[in-house]
Amino acid sequence: MTDIVILGAGYAGLAAATNLAGRVRRRDDVRLTLVNAGDRFTERLRLHSTGTGRPTADLRLSGLLAGTNVRLEYGWVTAVDADARTVRLDDARDLPFDTLIYALGSTADTASTPGAAEHAYTFDDFHGAEALAARLGRGTVVVCGSGLTGVEAATEIAERHPDLAVHLVGRDAPGAFMTAGARDHLRAALDRLGVRVRTAEIRKVLPGAMELTDSRLEADVVVWTAGTRVPPLAAAAGLTVDGRGRIVTDPTLRSVSHPHVYAVGDASAVRQGFGTLHGTCQSGMPTGVHAAASIARELDGKQPRPFRFGYYHRPVSLGRGDAVVQFTRPDDSPRRAYLTGRAAVWYKETVTASPWPTYARMLKLPALASWWPRGGRYTR
Repeated sequence: MTDIVILGAGYAGLAAATNLAGRVRRRDDVRLTLVNAGDRFTERLRLHSTGTGRPTADLRLSGLLAGTNVRLEYGWVTAVDADARTVRLDDARDLPFDTLIYALGSTADTASTPGAAEHAYTFDDFHGAEALAARLGRGTVVVCGSGLTGVEAATEIAERHPDLAVHLVGRDAPGAFMTAGARDHLRAALDRLGVRVRTAEIRKVLPGAMELTDSRLEADVVVWTAGTRVPPLAAAAGLTVDGRGRIVTDPTLRSVSHPHVYAVGDASAVRQGFGTLHGTCQSGMPTGVHAAASIARELDGKQPRPFRFGYYHRPVSLGRGDAVVQFTRPDDSPRRAYLTGRAAVWYKETVTASPWPTYARMLKLPALASWWPRGGRYTR
């Protein structure tokens, strides 16, 4: 019996679990275990909407995996022993493994700025987004971080709660990665919704305010989207990690120090010809699928193949009725082409639709599982 344990049921981890389950469901010599903190699948791409009080789907892992060859274990991972091949959970259970898929993802980096962990809301999970929604009322909301998540959060809050004063603060101007036309549309949407943009470095978050490089900004609610960090578990396990704590992988997504450990999603430092992938759903799910395909090949006595990936776009919602989509080259640099307005809304909703039906199909259809093994520009 070969024990394969998957840690984390986010986009990448669940893609790995369901795809691998579809590939090995006719085998009786493989045991699959998926470890997750709870039963709910968190669609992180929609948490900024949850944070304004909009309803989102309640998707349950137990329902998806019922009757499959995947055993679901609930718990927080407290330690990994990569040499002894065991995982320790918070209830003191030890889970043995022959092969591990490490997909524990990332969280908002509230540790780098004093006061952020104590006084800011994050979109790390459904409950955090719900807590933000319950807190929004009157006053001033400051969204920290001018990247995609920050822009989506600021515009969604401003549209849903027009009585609030919404500020967007970040080191870079919103849409700095876009071409001029797409960036102008994004800035016009922020102006239309009354979002006040500040380009500054945040020094400290205080109760009811924050210190910037050159001023102080009052804030009744602070939302933190400025950067991410990964758990220190991988480094503590003795796995080779990069400067951000992500597991360094070989071309097939195996740990360079422990080849029986695959790393996928935000927790992995995956190098391509143009550089290291940054954490997004766009690249995360393909890494999970590729790890599943590689393990299935190893079970059949074959060598895993290198992972190949190229970015295709950066879609950004600007409230419910507007969006901008910047198309990119494989290295994520912007192309000239972009979409705005209703066409961009339709495009974004199409390509970021819930992956839930895809997970269900991968569990049941080995033919589909085999169709998706090579990486590539999968963007759903």
